[in-house]
Amino acid sequence: MVTVIATVTCTSGHRNDFLTEFRKIVPEVLQEAGCIEYGPTIDAATDLGNQHIDENRVTIVEKWESLDALKAHLVAPHMEAYRPKVKEFVESSELRVLESA
Repeated sequence: MVTVIATVTCTSGHRNDFLTEFRKIVPEVLQEAGCIEYGPTIDAATDLGNQHIDENRVTIVEKWESLDALKAHLVAPHMEAYRPKVKEFVESSELRVLESA
């Protein structure tokens, strides 16, 4: 199993626009072969001193049965169609692919 943490920094004021489009593809992604978990998260408002809250950040948590399943997801037709829809809402992104230690 691989865990993916994708961090998206949205252009200022467009996090909700990004999330609206992102939520549309979640049901399709969850139906993909090898998808265990897939969903967006945002920074929670807490009183923890070492937490950095960014109102423009979306963190996507994914779990896949294998690296091959993740690779197939990245080129799935619905993902290819989705990317242009959010391009103007994304300032930057970072992908971290993790395995159990």
